[in-house]
Amino acid sequence: MILYVTGGARSGKSSFAEARAAAAGGAVTYLATAQAFDDEMTERIRRHRADRPAAWTTVEEPIKVVQAVQNVESPTLLLDCLSLWVSNMLLAEWTDAAMLDAVGGLLAAARARPGLTVLVSNEVGLGIVPDNALARRYRDVLGWANQRCAAASDEAFVLVSGLPLRLKPSQEFHAP
Repeated sequence: MILYVTGGARSGKSSFAEARAAAAGGAVTYLATAQAFDDEMTERIRRHRADRPAAWTTVEEPIKVVQAVQNVESPTLLLDCLSLWVSNMLLAEWTDAAMLDAVGGLLAAARARPGLTVLVSNEVGLGIVPDNALARRYRDVLGWANQRCAAASDEAFVLVSGLPLRLKPSQEFHAP
């Protein structure tokens, strides 16, 4: 099963995803994609590590996420987050097509796993149009990646101000 969780910065998406992973029972592997490029990010990563349950296995992989997912043996996998992974690929000068192919590989690997895979991503397309080409490219590629992950998921939520709103499955109208 694939659970997709999105929302803005500080929306509560990671806490929600962690609670869902913990509730699944059994071992959890936390796949972290963050890289520490400055002191503030180093401290942020340290806090995240300290906040995770000690029994969880942490795998830190900024680029080779598909291979990391394929190697996870625990019944529950929490990937936090897609937005940093896309950023890492962008900074490593991957093409848009290569990044989206990698997202397809991630989804295939997640679908092939037994158990629960939780994918966390930022929703960056709700604000103003970025003022530079790199930021617009990032917003676009992440938006396409998010659409693919949401479409492939069994369940999807968006978090707003700490409140989870179910996107999928839904009994709401679906456009043809």
